[in-house]
Amino acid sequence: MAGVECVVEETIGVMEAVQIPQQRGEQLLDNAVRYAEERHWDVFPGTWLEAVEGRERCSCGDAACALPGAHPARPDWANQATGSAVAARRLWSRQPKASILLPTGRTFDALDVPESAGFLALARLERMNLPLGPVTCTPDRRMLFFVLPGAALKTPDLVRTLGWVPSAIDLVARGEGHYVAAPPTRIGGHGAVQWARRPTTANRWLPDADELISPLAYACGREAAAKRIRRA
Repeated sequence: MAGVECVVEETIGVMEAVQIPQQRGEQLLDNAVRYAEERHWDVFPGTWLEAVEGRERCSCGDAACALPGAHPARPDWANQATGSAVAARRLWSRQPKASILLPTGRTFDALDVPESAGFLALARLERMNLPLGPVTCTPDRRMLFFVLPGAALKTPDLVRTLGWVPSAIDLVARGEGHYVAAPPTRIGGHGAVQWARRPTTANRWLPDADELISPLAYACGREAAAKRIRRA
């Protein structure tokens, strides 16, 4: 994914470039409050990006930070997460540049797949008219499909039932103890997290992992096979 845009498929056969917004404090605050107020998602502030000697560095101070500006700022982040819009406004008012992080395993889990596999699965899910929740697109070329909590526990068995070896395909289920970055959080100089399918009233009720796992596992299996061929 380029640092200035993410190609997002809005409808089958139609691809449009969505410009990554500037990450301003008011955007982060407003979005954090909206996630808590409208979606009832728990939110907590993470690290942020700071200008150091003409470069953007993570506020954690680690020059080699793997997720600059997009990881928890404190070890007790799980206890800091709140579903209160009032509390969210107070937290981001203290540090307007803080990233927006959402703990998984509470109101949703997330199925994390490579971007190419994600778009393939997304097209198939839409053709089959299967239910979809929100989907994010990250600067490191990943897509995360929001599903009902509990997915992390049962996904490996669902994948095996479909005939795939979980360790052989790049499909990760994020549940309790994990978190995801929410738009418009920026990750280093790579770009911003964006919605491939944004939260709407139509997808307020999330699908179960069982409903998405077949297209996702198939797409990830194809991706894994293509990688093996390229290495041969």
